Amino acid sequence: MTQKTQVGIIGSGPAGLLISQLLHVNGIESIVLEKYSRAHVEGRIRAGILEQGTVDMLETAKVAKRLHQEALTHTGIGLLFNDTLHRIDFNEQSTGKSVTVYGQTDITKDMMDAHAERGQEPVYLAKDVQIDGLESDSPSIRYTHNGDPYKIECDFVVGCDGYHGVSRKSFPENFLNIYEKIYPFGWLGVLADVAPVSDELIYNSHPDGFALASQRSKTRSRYYIQCDLNEKLEAWSDDRFWETLTHRFGNEVGQHIETGPSIEKA
Repeated sequence: MTQKTQVGIIGSGPAGLLISQLLHVNGIESIVLEKYSRAHVEGRIRAGILEQGTVDMLETAKVAKRLHQEALTHTGIGLLFNDTLHRIDFNEQSTGKSVTVYGQTDITKDMMDAHAERGQEPVYLAKDVQIDGLESDSPSIRYTHNGDPYKIECDFVVGCDGYHGVSRKSFPENFLNIYEKIYPFGWLGVLADVAPVSDELIYNSHPDGFALASQRSKTRSRYYIQCDLNEKLEAWSDDRFWETLTHRFGNEVGQHIETGPSIEKA
């Protein structure tokens, strides 16, 4: 079966869905392909901090209603160094901006619902995706769904399926330019159902490495610590993580950090 659209999008994460929604708002047709089920995509844990520019874009895409009802909006952040906490007030600095706590998982659900409402849900469980004609003016995407072969003829192909996805592998070598900066350290993040140590984010500078106190809600916290790039996840028990985190945050903040079993560690 052959389908026609203006833009074929591979990947139904936040990037793919947002591009599709923005195109829709501007009267441009698209089809989104996703190799996993909707339930699988909804269950993935993703980042939860939105900068003002992202919120503005979600408003433009007309998918920010639930965000404004449920999100936590911060008008400042904390900077911790030399064991002293300094609050940066965005209003006093006249930026007129804020930091919004609203999970990318929730954004994904909101955009999935928007697609369903307009009768254009992504094609979930799209298998054997292949891209043809990327160097031509009429590229196409081939895939199978429920065992049946399909072909999408389109004007543009957008790859939003990540580093290991088919899009990057399909890009012609003579057109491929890679821009990257490799940092000599890694991040270890833990999600736990414990109350955040602060109502706002705290960025911490410590001789042993950076640490961040973030959150997903008033009862769910997200913490990060800088670690060696080659460290193995299994080397970090919950006890070791909390001990390292509280040490880096020092007496002023560390003593108030509530600890508990991690529900996600990566």
